[in-house]
Amino acid sequence: MFVTHLSLADFRSYVSVEVPLSAGVTVFTGANGQGKTNLVEAVEYLATLGSHRVASEAPLVRFGADRALVRARVQAGVDDDRSLLLEVEIIAGKANRASLNRAPLRRARDILGALRVVFFSPEDLAFVKGEPSARRHFIDDLITARWPRLAGVRADYEKVLRQRSTLLKSLAGRGPRVVNAETASTLDVWDGQLAALGAEILAARLVTLEELTPLLASAYCDIAPTNNVALATYKASADIGAESTTVELASALTQEMARRRSEEVARGQCLVGPHRDDLTLKLGELPAKGYASHGESWSYALALRLAAFELLRADGIEPVLVLDDVFAELDETRRGRLSELVGDAAQVLITAAVAADVPLALRAEHFSVRGGTVEPLR
Repeated sequence: MFVTHLSLADFRSYVSVEVPLSAGVTVFTGANGQGKTNLVEAVEYLATLGSHRVASEAPLVRFGADRALVRARVQAGVDDDRSLLLEVEIIAGKANRASLNRAPLRRARDILGALRVVFFSPEDLAFVKGEPSARRHFIDDLITARWPRLAGVRADYEKVLRQRSTLLKSLAGRGPRVVNAETASTLDVWDGQLAALGAEILAARLVTLEELTPLLASAYCDIAPTNNVALATYKASADIGAESTTVELASALTQEMARRRSEEVARGQCLVGPHRDDLTLKLGELPAKGYASHGESWSYALALRLAAFELLRADGIEPVLVLDDVFAELDETRRGRLSELVGDAAQVLITAAVAADVPLALRAEHFSVRGGTVEPLR
C-alpha cells in the first residue's frame, strides 16, 4: 500500500497543506524547524493514532486552533488501484473522530489497519539505550499493526491496570491485615481480568518476537559492517514458557500475582503483567544497552524497524516506510547499505535537512519544505 495524497488542516505547524504523493521514494528536504517531520508524523498518526514525538495529542493541534484534520488517500498497491480515504479529526480535550471513505466510524480506533506504517526516527535510539517502556512500546505497536483488534485489548488492559493500581495504592503501607476477605475477593476479580487481557498481549508479543528475531539478525548484518549478531529475547515478570498457550499464560500471570500479593499491597503497585516486561537486546554475548557504541546502537534501532517492516511484509502487508532524519546519522557505508535494503519498498518517505545526505541510488521525488509550504523540486 502507499499514500497518494496527504491533506492537513491545523496540524502542527500547518494551517493547510495538500501534498500529492506516489509510489517509490519521496524525499522532503528543508532546514530544521520547517515542518518536514510534521508531514510524515501525520502519516504515522493515521496508521497508529499516536505519535513517536509526544504522549498526548494536544501538541498535534496547531496553536490557536481547537481541532486538526489529517486526511490521506491510500492505494492498495502499485498494480491494484483500489483506494481508501482515511480521515481523523483531532479535537483538543475531546474524543477524536475518524471516517473511512467519508463514512463516520463508531470509534476512532476502528480505522487502525487501513494503513500500515513503519516509522524510524532518531528517538528510536531509546529502544537500545532507554528504559523498558520504550521497548514495550515498540513491540506493542508492532503487534497492533499485525492484529488491529489488539488496540482494544491494550486499551482494556490499561483500564483494568489503572483500577487495580488504585486499589493497591489505597492499601499500601497499612500492613498485611488490611487484606480482609472482601478486599481479597475484589483483588481476585481484578487479577483475573488483568491476567486474561495480559495473556492476549503476552501471546502476541511472544509469537511476534520469535518471528522477528531472525529478521533482526539479518537486518543488522546487512546494515553494520561487523560480525556481531543482534539478538532479542523476552524478559517476563512471570514464569512463562515460550510455547505457552493463552490460557497457560493467563494461569501463570494469575499464580504470580497471588504469590506476590503481599509485596504488591506493601508497595501499592502492580508488579506482574506485560506492563512490567522487557526485551533483552544483545550484540553477540553482550547486552546492547551500556556496551554498544553510538553507531552500533543506531544500527540496532534501525535493524529493529527494518525487521518489523519485513515481518509485516511476510504477513502479506506492504507498509509505508518512513525514515525521519536517518541518513545524516549514518556513515557512507551504512547509507549505501540502507538504500539497497529499502529500494524495493512500495513507498518510502524520507526527511533530510540536506538533500546530499540521501544516496543518489535512491531515485526519488523531492519536495522542499519551508515556512509551512511544501513545493516539488524539478
